[in-house]
Amino acid sequence: MSNTATINTAETTVMTVCNSHCGGVCPLKLHLKDGMITRIEALNESRACLKGRAYRQRVYAPDRLQYPLKRIGERGEGKFARISWDEALDTTASQIRRTRQTYGPESVLLFYSIGDVVLLNNPGLLSSLLNSTGGCSETWGSTSNEGGTFAAMITYGVSSSGHGRDDFLNSRLIILWGSNPAVSNNLAEMAYHIARARENGTRVISIDPRFTESAAILSDQWIPIVPNTDVALMAGMAHVMITENLHDLAYIRKYTYGFEEYADYVLGHEDGIPKTPQWAEKITGVPASITTGLARDFATTRPAALVDGFAPGRSAYGEQFHRGAITLAAITGNIGVHGGNAPGDSASGRRCPLISLGRQVGQRINPLNPVDKSSPMRKDAFWYRKLQTALPYWGGPSAARVNRHHIADAILKGRAGGYPADYHMLYMLNFNYVNQYGNSNKIVQALKRLDFIVDQEQFMTPTAKFADIVLPTNTFLERNDVTDGGGALFYGYMNQAIASRGEARSHFEIVAGLAARLGASDFSAKAEEDWLKEIVSECKDLPDYTTFKENGIQRIKAASPFVCFETEIKEPAKHPFPTPSGKIEIYSRELAEANSPSLPPIAKYIETWESRNNPLAEKYPLQLITTHTKRRAHSQFDNLPWLRELYPQAVSISLMDAAARGIENGDMVKIFNERGTVILPASVTEDIMPGVVDIPQGAWYDPDENGIDRGGCANVLTRDGISPGGAFCSNTALVQVEKVKV
Repeated sequence: MSNTATINTAETTVMTVCNSHCGGVCPLKLHLKDGMITRIEALNESRACLKGRAYRQRVYAPDRLQYPLKRIGERGEGKFARISWDEALDTTASQIRRTRQTYGPESVLLFYSIGDVVLLNNPGLLSSLLNSTGGCSETWGSTSNEGGTFAAMITYGVSSSGHGRDDFLNSRLIILWGSNPAVSNNLAEMAYHIARARENGTRVISIDPRFTESAAILSDQWIPIVPNTDVALMAGMAHVMITENLHDLAYIRKYTYGFEEYADYVLGHEDGIPKTPQWAEKITGVPASITTGLARDFATTRPAALVDGFAPGRSAYGEQFHRGAITLAAITGNIGVHGGNAPGDSASGRRCPLISLGRQVGQRINPLNPVDKSSPMRKDAFWYRKLQTALPYWGGPSAARVNRHHIADAILKGRAGGYPADYHMLYMLNFNYVNQYGNSNKIVQALKRLDFIVDQEQFMTPTAKFADIVLPTNTFLERNDVTDGGGALFYGYMNQAIASRGEARSHFEIVAGLAARLGASDFSAKAEEDWLKEIVSECKDLPDYTTFKENGIQRIKAASPFVCFETEIKEPAKHPFPTPSGKIEIYSRELAEANSPSLPPIAKYIETWESRNNPLAEKYPLQLITTHTKRRAHSQFDNLPWLRELYPQAVSISLMDAAARGIENGDMVKIFNERGTVILPASVTEDIMPGVVDIPQGAWYDPDENGIDRGGCANVLTRDGISPGGAFCSNTALVQVEKVKV
């Protein structure tokens, strides 16, 4: 269906798959009448989430951007005038050419988030276009899980891991470590299968500073832990396993490399400090008896799945959390077996070979970026060196690339500050930059320094207000595309259900329009449906294109649940791990050769900056975490009235911490540190441990005349630093909370 197609006025249904960067990819049935969506029905077992079912309000929101806009006020003021698509695209193309000619192609910066996990209408199209017409500067590092990807590549030799969701039914014990699948249901059906496993007798344990929804409804035990200390608890568990001979020595000798070095660290032979449960208790707040029991349970209840969530990895030494999780799973023999799990990037489940959609369209017509080609490799490009070419979004090893979380600093300082370029133009899409990255106030300063900004958006977000040109994009309900369920084992055809609102266009249409102006013919060589037919024809286990499009969902039947690294464990001689040793590398020689104390060759506990023991804690004594909420997918949906009414933005604070500050539930409080101030209502609760406060990430940045944020944007308070491996550090920050005098 094209955007100009005649709308059927009868009552109809359309099959699609939700696609809003929460990772849920839930199958949906859309009910329509007179060309309007009247109801959204969830089809998968987990019944989809509130966001998916509220999508109708998003599509028809009165503040949807429906026409191209140009800035007429001060940058950030939010004053715009409507213009035509011709003017918008002509201006954008001319600014790209002008900036390249004046300052070089590296001065044009492309910055985006994955957003749409699809094969056609994703940001890779624009990357390909800019690369094919002269190049630009791009970034490296995943905001979601760079720490986990780093750990997986260093330890397994691949970038992702994790079992099929249905394999939880084979687990006798599941540890959700910093994972809350009842809310953050990454790649579909995880909470559903854990609930089924528990009904069958599987024990579930949640380790988290908060008593999460998953701890409440999916778990048998909640273990609260001081943020950023997870690796100390892991070392304490390992001490119990080793000293009580609970580790699987036969498995360790056959499938792992470097256990002896890890044991030396845990037992204290390396530094004279045995990592006992009592040692861990002083750091983590977890009683030694709990650590001992947890270690015994995990080592003796086979098979057991340790699910390492993204959140603990979004910290100052986030890669150590994921490497520690891999190590625990390895020394207990729980990798490569049914009912176990392969931590690292296990929450994504993208490695399942039963589902394969192939390359994105942007990759099919994507030449190498000339700016990348002319630059040497970065010294810190550990796992990226193994790539033959840059990965969409994650990036590559080129020294021309800057970590995503250093971009504001790079814009402000440029070459004089040691960065590879002076940036003059910024092109953003699928990306609320001001809101979603550390140190929002610094980002605002950086955006005001640029010559020209383009933003592809659906709403006038805090970031779009800083653009010179805003290009309205349509939603996944207004275009065709294909996706998959990852660990949920299905392919999805995302049928266009309605015409685009106003003059909103798809990513493909926008890039095709720019390509015509920049002299790139490849983007108009095939129409949208031709590209989709090519992709579908390459997928195994799919019917013909027409049948797949009509059905919307094609589930894949497997003889048994997918087990990551099952082949490597069953046939290690024929199928070694793609690591230097051919084994799971508990000890990394690559990291040892780098000789960096902040990236040790084994998983070690390293106290973070802005920990509760930092001298800064005298002034800012509370640790901030920035969790996900049912109401939003990152910053998406924050402006929907239905969801705002259900879950008002608030800061969660423990009864003890609130009482010490004279704060009662519902009081307005200010949360502040040296980076900024946020004012929010207080949610006084027993569901968070003392010493920790939680501001759910994603609420829109809304500063008043004094620069105090009234919208509840957590990143006003977070730091724009990264971990040694490149991870986002949104869960490493100290703050103070005070009651606001009315």
